[in-house]
Amino acid sequence: MVAEPGRLLADPPSKVESKSEEHMAAAIEAKHLEFSYADQRAVDGVSFEVAPGEILGFLGPNGAGKSTTIKMLTGQLRPDAGEVIVLGHNMATDRDDAQARMGVCFEEKNLYDAMSARENLAFFSKLFGLTDLDIDGLLAQVGLADRADDRVSSYSKGMRQRLMMARALLNRPDVLFLDEPTDGLDPVSSQAIRKVIKAEADRGAAVLLTTHDMHEADLLSDRVAFINDGKILVVDTPENLKLAHGRRSVRVRARSGDEIEETVIELDDDAGDQLHQAVTKDILTIHTEEATLEDIFVKFAGRGLEE
Repeated sequence: MVAEPGRLLADPPSKVESKSEEHMAAAIEAKHLEFSYADQRAVDGVSFEVAPGEILGFLGPNGAGKSTTIKMLTGQLRPDAGEVIVLGHNMATDRDDAQARMGVCFEEKNLYDAMSARENLAFFSKLFGLTDLDIDGLLAQVGLADRADDRVSSYSKGMRQRLMMARALLNRPDVLFLDEPTDGLDPVSSQAIRKVIKAEADRGAAVLLTTHDMHEADLLSDRVAFINDGKILVVDTPENLKLAHGRRSVRVRARSGDEIEETVIELDDDAGDQLHQAVTKDILTIHTEEATLEDIFVKFAGRGLEE
């Protein structure tokens, strides 16, 4: 079933227990957001929540409304309609306190190349009025401890992205906005950043993650929100979506004389006889298969993320 705009199919989990009302409530609330550029509606009635300690994957193709929504959530744009509540603060009227407790890591790498990683973090911490920071600990957390004093101009793309992540964590944020944090990175850098994101959620930060990589979203997200043409299509856990909208199957490769036969058995059908026949053969491999988030997004949106 496709969600009505703004309807949550799975409630956000409350991962972090606290007696504080603020921490018991959603950390990020988008309520019926609308925004237009001239006569072009970019965001059309978007609603969702992110709980403390939750990672919400915000997924959609280019032009779907992701970036505009993020700009409203972080206070860079004022909605034409609806409201944004972050950590109990209305971002249209009371954004300073909320922004002081945010961390953001966007694709633009606005770092100072002539400075070292340590100098970059020290400089930005002064801009934010932060003191007594464990800069070495932050750099170690993102795997840059051994390059702390090297100029950023010598850094690879993955190292720059890890430094951007460290900068986003300077203020120990309660909410974290991440835009394509592992896009185009090598496997080692991607794994390091995923580890940091998981650690921040485990600490209690609410994480909103935008990505084109459905595998990445599946690995990291507690829930995912599909957005297309400015509207939320569905919000649910990856597991629920795959169970509800995918078809489970088993792919069996077996030897038949001199030939190799491959059979796909749909588990949602009456598969007992086929499975019985398959396991009596000279089996080489058996693999279970399920729908991917990409498959399910296409089912809801009628197109893929790259279209």
